[in-house]
Amino acid sequence: MSVYQVKNNTIVVGESEYHICSLKDRQEFDDVDGLAELAGISSATWALFGVVWPSSMMLADIIDTQAMQGLKVLEMGCGLGLASLVAAKHGADITASDYHPLAQHFLDNNSTSNQLALIPFACSDWAKPNLLLGKFDLLIGSDLLYEPNHPELLSEFIDFHASSNVTVIIIDPDRRQQKQFSQKMLALGFTCVSEKIDTPRAIALNYKGKKLTYTRQTFIGAV
Repeated sequence: MSVYQVKNNTIVVGESEYHICSLKDRQEFDDVDGLAELAGISSATWALFGVVWPSSMMLADIIDTQAMQGLKVLEMGCGLGLASLVAAKHGADITASDYHPLAQHFLDNNSTSNQLALIPFACSDWAKPNLLLGKFDLLIGSDLLYEPNHPELLSEFIDFHASSNVTVIIIDPDRRQQKQFSQKMLALGFTCVSEKIDTPRAIALNYKGKKLTYTRQTFIGAV
């Protein structure tokens, strides 16, 4: 039996309400089977996947404004899956990924609560690219650069799973690894645009982070 506590949130994105089940707070912990420990997740960081973070709401707002129909999309570090739910509602071919052992459980529950089909999920360790995961036209994520080794791991993971013409959207709350990550992406042939987020929610929350957009095009068969 699970010992962690949850709460229900209603988050408005665009003209739609999304019902999101999250952990009650960042003090929750339940790893009796040791799966999180095996994945390298400490008790101090166990609950971080299960919180609705400002950056995840910023990403959801931005995805709500994108043309998503038919795009093959991967959300990296999906947590509760808010941005994936928005992408699914807009017709994207979305796959969500995370390395936390409970992420799929919350994603499935949140998909059902929002009358959406279950979103395909991949348990994803950036240090071990998944050969079965494939390539994507759009890769998205929020607040992913919080460890010193994340710029290298994430950039290599993206490179491995990027289609020939790809866009990557990362929402970052100005963590110190942001500059190193952009340098890694530039070295892999991506162009980078950094923008202040000035959506109504960002203004209301006094959000100081940035939207980082990376693009790369590979022209095959050009003369």
